[in-house]
Amino acid sequence: MASTKRVIIIGGGVVGLTLAHALKQAGISFELYERDDNIDARKQGWAITIHWALFTLRAILDEPTLSAIDATQVDPEVGRHDTGNFLFINLKTLETKFRIPPNERRRVNREKFRKALHEGVKDHIHWGKKLKDIKTASNGDGIAACFEDGSSVSGAILIGAEGSNSQTRHYVAPETYRNIPIPVRFLGVALEMSPDQAKTFRDIDPLLFQGCHPETGNYLWVSMMSTPEANGSQGTDHEYYLVQINMSWIKHESSATKEDSHALRLEEMKCRAEGFHPLLRDAIHSIPDGTPVMEVDMKDWPCLPWDNKDGRVTLVGDSAHAMCMYRGEAANHGILDAQYLTKAITDAFSGKMSLKAAIDNYETEMRERTSVAVQLSRQAAIDAHDYNGLNENSAVLKRRALK
Repeated sequence: MASTKRVIIIGGGVVGLTLAHALKQAGISFELYERDDNIDARKQGWAITIHWALFTLRAILDEPTLSAIDATQVDPEVGRHDTGNFLFINLKTLETKFRIPPNERRRVNREKFRKALHEGVKDHIHWGKKLKDIKTASNGDGIAACFEDGSSVSGAILIGAEGSNSQTRHYVAPETYRNIPIPVRFLGVALEMSPDQAKTFRDIDPLLFQGCHPETGNYLWVSMMSTPEANGSQGTDHEYYLVQINMSWIKHESSATKEDSHALRLEEMKCRAEGFHPLLRDAIHSIPDGTPVMEVDMKDWPCLPWDNKDGRVTLVGDSAHAMCMYRGEAANHGILDAQYLTKAITDAFSGKMSLKAAIDNYETEMRERTSVAVQLSRQAAIDAHDYNGLNENSAVLKRRALK
């Protein structure tokens, strides 16, 4: 097994690609291996918010990539004048219960964001590479990734960035790798709406808002995914907004499962909107039959200890600390992981310290930082459905900040 100062990244999502950029900037040799056959093989979710990690992202990326990311904002006009406003409303009355303390932020289309990151490192990405096994050299020097197509690659360190169902996590934590369920059912749609239809939501907030019904505990999240300016429909006969509508509630044993049809999921969303303010209720009831309804399996993983094989294997992002979306911090922590891990690898490759010491230091900081974040996000998932128990210190409402 050849020992080279090369980094193997497994997973080409947002965090894996951010890590690739950080390594590229640091002049460290790397190759990225992604199980999908190409960049368009799978849909990449809805939209995400980059807030306290913006400073880190700007430190990692070059100007062309940063400019491309700015162009992925779901609403460029709001982005130009964004105050960071973030409302939590009473879904029965539309009254604002809380204004979450603002941050500078970028609300970006996840799929476009990933493509913008991909562009700057695409020459180092290998598609159609599904990880089968990881092997360490018997002399303690080097690591190899073996793929299902029979190929393999060796390097000095392997980074698992595959997300919450990480095969690399399974390898380094075989007894504790399984995600932990959260008792919440979460459904959502992405829907094209005319300007008149979208007005109901945009009059509450032009970018995004969330809320809870005070009696039923049903939760609603609404976000623009694109505007006519962003999606190119402006000035055409089919001008539209792409709108993300999510609903969730505390799940009981009798709750339906992911095997439900799209029709049954949509029926459930409409039923749970019955007590909402008429404007919200009617907007949700108007979602057309046949609309695909995605269900997100709510689970997390609180960065439990793992065996990093003397510093030769480690994790970043959801592979290391899967968290639910009620605080919108998962991608932000993953971006910070990429920066800190790159520094650790730089320290090791320059001879400042051993690879094991550098990776141990990286993991210690990450574990302290993200174990708290995972638990806070889990608490936010529960708090979001308890309107009458909310206060400014509730996890779902607290300022999004690193410290």
